[in-house]
Amino acid sequence: MRRLPLRLSPFTAALWLASPLSQAVELQPQVITANPLGNSELAAPTTVLEGDALALQQKGSLGQTLNNQPGVASTWFGPGASRPVIRGLDGDRIRILRNGVGALDASSLSYDHAVPLDPATVDRIEIVRGPAALLYGGNAIGGVVNSFDNRIPTDPVDGIHGAGELRYGGADTTRSSAGKLEAGDGRFALHLDANSRQFNDLRIPGYARSSKVRDADEPGSKHRLENSDGRQDGGAVGGSYHWDHGYTGLSYSRYDSNYGSVAEPGVRLDMQQDHYGFASELRDLDGPFSALKFDVGYTDYQHREMEGGEVHTTFKNKGYEARVEARHQPWGPVEGVIGAQVSRNEFSALGEEAFVPQSDTNSLALFMLEQWQASERLNLSLGGRLEHTRIDPDSQGSERFAQADSASSFTAASLSSGAVYTLTPIWSLVTTLGYTERAPTFYELYANGAHVATGTFEVGDPNLSKEKAISSDLALRFDNGVHKGSVGVFYSHFRNYIGLLASGNMREGHDHGHDHGDEDHDHDHDHDHAGDVPEYLYKGVRARFYGFEAQDRWQLAQNHLGSFALELSGDYTRAKNLDSGEDLPRIAPLRLNSGLLWERERWQARVDVQHASAQHRKPDNETSTDGYTTLGASLGYRFDIGQSQWLAFVRAENLTDQTVRYASSILRDIAPAPGRSVEVGLRTSF
Repeated sequence: MRRLPLRLSPFTAALWLASPLSQAVELQPQVITANPLGNSELAAPTTVLEGDALALQQKGSLGQTLNNQPGVASTWFGPGASRPVIRGLDGDRIRILRNGVGALDASSLSYDHAVPLDPATVDRIEIVRGPAALLYGGNAIGGVVNSFDNRIPTDPVDGIHGAGELRYGGADTTRSSAGKLEAGDGRFALHLDANSRQFNDLRIPGYARSSKVRDADEPGSKHRLENSDGRQDGGAVGGSYHWDHGYTGLSYSRYDSNYGSVAEPGVRLDMQQDHYGFASELRDLDGPFSALKFDVGYTDYQHREMEGGEVHTTFKNKGYEARVEARHQPWGPVEGVIGAQVSRNEFSALGEEAFVPQSDTNSLALFMLEQWQASERLNLSLGGRLEHTRIDPDSQGSERFAQADSASSFTAASLSSGAVYTLTPIWSLVTTLGYTERAPTFYELYANGAHVATGTFEVGDPNLSKEKAISSDLALRFDNGVHKGSVGVFYSHFRNYIGLLASGNMREGHDHGHDHGDEDHDHDHDHDHAGDVPEYLYKGVRARFYGFEAQDRWQLAQNHLGSFALELSGDYTRAKNLDSGEDLPRIAPLRLNSGLLWERERWQARVDVQHASAQHRKPDNETSTDGYTTLGASLGYRFDIGQSQWLAFVRAENLTDQTVRYASSILRDIAPAPGRSVEVGLRTSF
């Protein structure tokens, strides 16, 4: 049976990485995202999570799975919904991809909307920090998170192999199972996978409400985060046909979840997504292009927000995205690709939280990326993208959306350059400089209504212009066999940062944005929408983001007691509204992580200490967060049964039961992070 360690599931790859062989041979994972030329080292800062690292970091949501990576925080809306924040940028500025194609959902619209993805089904996650809009569009101005699941097998499969996993425990008493099976004869390959996850209300230290907002007479829930339970189910079938110079394949996947909104007792979100994928690659071609790559995804998404068994709001988003990349023949020392991308999504919201009108968004983009090996030590890259976006709103006769009476069109241009300079065999210097434009979204243009999840009345501006930013990175990377890591700084200046900023006014929020004045649903929400709520406006301001990221893996020793290593990382982001002089909201503070790793024969273990400073740099209308230090540990044991490999593990988090409130979460004063927890799991591969 053919073994492809870098292509297998995290279960199989984890078992391989934990084997004695991995101590002698270190695989260098090749980054796929933003790297169509297959460079061994990118100028853009990237992180790859797969194998053991992915399995041990895995949580029920994408945001929590990536929360400890350098420069990445979490929006944390409870265990049901959490999206990644990169360098202080969130929402539509972070592009969430599936196998390189956009995953159409509603997660960027509101923090209570989950990303329809269970990390248990993912083989590999790649993070590109900083502007990656060159290849993936203006809404990647903050970065890209790309997940790979091999549902369309990209390499031939010989024979049958698979993997499975069971987990139990954690602060929400998770019960999860996942499995996959792949079979093939070297030409045809078939992929099947399925997953299921159930979780209870989250156990927390102390009160859910912080002392800043807690009422002494009605302090609220203690030791449990109310309405935070839920479930996730999914599955997929895919297949591909391979020949000597390429492949082509199709896939279908279904995702179904139901979870509570921790900001609104009694409110639940019921979500379904159907996704169809097509991928093909043609290699070793004659003529002007040596390779062609095609990716197409079609998504039909909806979620319903219910209370008391009644549907109050329904969000729907369906559409497609298609990409083609053509790698041209080398022009002397220059290699490169040109490409095109087209997408359409149709969004609608009906009901009480319909604070945005129905909108259709169409975009067409052309891009190119060129690489020049200027010398043995210096590699240069340069690229550009031109993207046209048209947004067609439909007020459907609603007076509230009267401003959405005509279409808006934007043409956005992006340029990017990068350099990798090898100083010595150990040290290299990398830098990027880019100019990026992003078209505003339909909700930034046309929102007009009470937004229950954020406790605000949001008002868009149909006259908004494009968001524009100049961004740069500078990093020093090193690898001497004992130490491997990097130290870097980043800076971004926005000429027109589209922020959701308080106006100082109050607006009536009792109707939840519903048009029918004769219906008064007076719910006792945590954000108190029974009365007036603060008005927030989408406005373009000048803004500045800057900070640093550092990480190091230090091989301490390898002897008869085992192999010892120390992992260190840290990040810091500052973000300022240059027009008002205030700090921007929801920015993670200084964070420092350390992990001590040990491996010996069939055993592996690690101890982690994570520290976050207090965050007092925030707008006047926001609350601060206290610092915290948490302790975690894990232990694993490998064994074989016949031809299958097994790993049993136990993982403990927040052992000292610290109260953790994320500064990057809008619910920092309502929904703390999990308390002390222990989880056990069993994984197998064959």
